[in-house]
Amino acid sequence: MSTKKGKRVGDADEESYQAPKLPKTLHERESSKRLIVVLENASLETTKVGKSYQLVNNTDHSGLLKKWGRDPKNVRPDIVHQCLLMLLDSPLNKAGLLQVYIHTSKNVLIEIHPQTRIPRVFSRFCGLMVQLLHELSISAKGSTRKLLKVIKNPITDHLPTGCKKIGTSYQCKKLIRTRKFAEKEAKDEPICFVVGAIAHGMLEPDYVDESVAVSKYAMSAAGVCGKLTDGFEEAWGVH
Repeated sequence: MSTKKGKRVGDADEESYQAPKLPKTLHERESSKRLIVVLENASLETTKVGKSYQLVNNTDHSGLLKKWGRDPKNVRPDIVHQCLLMLLDSPLNKAGLLQVYIHTSKNVLIEIHPQTRIPRVFSRFCGLMVQLLHELSISAKGSTRKLLKVIKNPITDHLPTGCKKIGTSYQCKKLIRTRKFAEKEAKDEPICFVVGAIAHGMLEPDYVDESVAVSKYAMSAAGVCGKLTDGFEEAWGVH
């Protein structure tokens, strides 16, 4: 991945990285089995500090947030960072069976290319998100392929036709085992799970068909993402 100055964003020591095999045709994207994860209500916004822009977070901007009358506990871009690392590092993604979108609390919709390598250092991730939110896309170094891009709402326009859309919350009465759920509901077809990229609370987006719990215990958003990828890897034979 590249920045505006042409520098690669990612980990220099990942020489063994193998790009995911992706569906190429419209038919493959519409019908082939794939887990689609939407990170919903993500806290990704910028503010100008001095002469530069920064990604607003509860550590560096707690004073500003209190001045704006906002609870710093609800401004957690690190949750998105943790989720992306969990998802894009997964064998499911490396097998070309995962697609990730981010829908922010400011109604910005972002598509993450499966070949994207997210910086592991949070400060570098913040810089990357600032660049994305201001330039609307980031391309791979030496290529026109866009690894991160802001796309037009709503998210449903970008999902396969007839794709089931499942919300997640431990407060839901319907408790599932992700492997069994995948075997039954998405054996050979795409399915979408919506994960709240928030520290606490329950989201009920109007576009989901139903909501489920993947554990009877409260889990972090990254933990939910891990449960999903693990279950679908088992169901689809990805090792």
